[in-house]
Amino acid sequence: MTAAQNEPQSAPVMAGHLLVQCLIAQGVTHAFGVPGESYLAVLDGFHAHADQIQFVTCRQEGGAAFMADAQGRLTGRPGVCFVTRGPGATNASIGVHTAFQDSTPMVLFVGDVASDTRDREAFQEVDFASFFGPSTKGMAKRVERIDDPRRIPEYVARAFATAMNGRPGPVVLVLPEDMLVQMVQAAPMPRVEAVEAWSDPGALRRLRELLLQSERPFVIAGGGGWTVQSAQALQRFAENWKLPVGNAFRFQDTFDNFHPQYAGDVGIGINPALAARIKNSDLILAIGPRLGEMTTSGYTLLTPPKAQQRLVHIHASAEELNRIYQADLAICATMNAAARSLEVLTAPPTVPWEAWTQAVHADYEANVRPQSLPGLPADNAAGLVDMPAVIAVLQAHLPADAVLTNGAGNFASWVHRYFKHHGLVKGHKTQLAPTVGSMGYGVPAGIGAAIATGRTVFTIAGDGDFLMNGQELATAVQHGAKTIIVLLNNGMYGTIRMHQEREYPSHVSGSGLNNPDFAALARAYGYAGVRITRTAEFEKVFLEALARDQGTLIEVILDPEVITTRGTLSAITAAALKK
Repeated sequence: MTAAQNEPQSAPVMAGHLLVQCLIAQGVTHAFGVPGESYLAVLDGFHAHADQIQFVTCRQEGGAAFMADAQGRLTGRPGVCFVTRGPGATNASIGVHTAFQDSTPMVLFVGDVASDTRDREAFQEVDFASFFGPSTKGMAKRVERIDDPRRIPEYVARAFATAMNGRPGPVVLVLPEDMLVQMVQAAPMPRVEAVEAWSDPGALRRLRELLLQSERPFVIAGGGGWTVQSAQALQRFAENWKLPVGNAFRFQDTFDNFHPQYAGDVGIGINPALAARIKNSDLILAIGPRLGEMTTSGYTLLTPPKAQQRLVHIHASAEELNRIYQADLAICATMNAAARSLEVLTAPPTVPWEAWTQAVHADYEANVRPQSLPGLPADNAAGLVDMPAVIAVLQAHLPADAVLTNGAGNFASWVHRYFKHHGLVKGHKTQLAPTVGSMGYGVPAGIGAAIATGRTVFTIAGDGDFLMNGQELATAVQHGAKTIIVLLNNGMYGTIRMHQEREYPSHVSGSGLNNPDFAALARAYGYAGVRITRTAEFEKVFLEALARDQGTLIEVILDPEVITTRGTLSAITAAALKK
């Protein structure tokens, strides 16, 4: 008899229970989803292990997928979502696409038709491999189907490894319902950890040479894979070399916004002065971002395929390097390894760009200084809510580790421009926002963050954005999560109206909204609901929201003219209206 035969064998379990055991082995504490008959055996597994893992029942699969995405961003390990076949999977696809473009680790489990009905267009059947199609233009890094229950541990471990390694992203695992009810004798595999890819020493020497040859260098930091340790190492590197650092689009918590070398966010509505600085730079160090359309202002800050500036691009995925921009130096490394390598790169006693760095930071400080509304008297007689003043209240009273979330729309520009993140350098990820531009992300992402972390969560939403996933307030109440939501109600899809005003002046079509009483709607779900129309009303109701145990929605009535008056919104509107 062999040693393996002498080892005690685990008792047979239902495959759906084994799957839950595998999640627990990977450190998963929460799984988000909408229940479906195709994976009842997994739900029974959650019931059996309720003391170790919680299934968070959501109201729509898109909201559930956004919650899983939020968990992935906050923890650096895959957020987990469960949905049923057909409509469940297609609803969840928005979260998968968001995780893909935002480089967020995530695993979506899809209950599927039984094996003996496959390929007959059975009830709600979808070809998930084709639908989620792994590719550089797809929605997932990998799509696999588990037909043999004995291989569940293998597939789950590989899914977690794939989601975390290289460029992080989503993986889809398809679960035939008949497979999940089979009895199986197998054990979960050990917890998978992400693999570190280190910078080549020769490349680091070349990077140092490029820095020493530069007069106006600029760092763009962001993308997936950052940890507290890597962000702190990045800051030490920047301090050693006295470099200005800008954060890529919606990764504003990568580098401390209060730091005297911070340059601002490099994304939609970029500060025109910052855009000019980047164009005038002679060396761009892109550490982590993909250098996509939003971070490059439509590929104008750096022009592909060969930027006018020298470019050092550091990314965890070799496939991303030289894909859009031919770099002068491409380094394949994970953010933790790259930043730790950079911080020990020996800097000279002095550098010629200290005044440049100071000037770039001065541009940032000028851009976050509130400006008066043009054309209005100083006492704001028109009654417009002063959004910079509202953001100042948030800055003054939110704890440093608060999580800020938003979806897509002009409303998000207020926090992007005026709120300062301490972020990862101080120990916490604090911004959850979709670089893919998904409407409806902020509310469920905030709820997911509150459930998973228990930290203070603030969400800013628009009237159109909120109604994409506002029903998830029911999920928050059911699971005891508290979020504070500021909903800006201007009666329109503001971003679309902005573009209409630019392209087809006075031809308003399809962008007007007839809204409900949002404060009353929030109360119906079990949140506190308050409506304000004046700036002076905000601080009191916000402090009350922080103090109460219950979640709160603060509806802010915003004048529609705010999106069309140059200077009243952030630079996104002003820049767009100038075109």
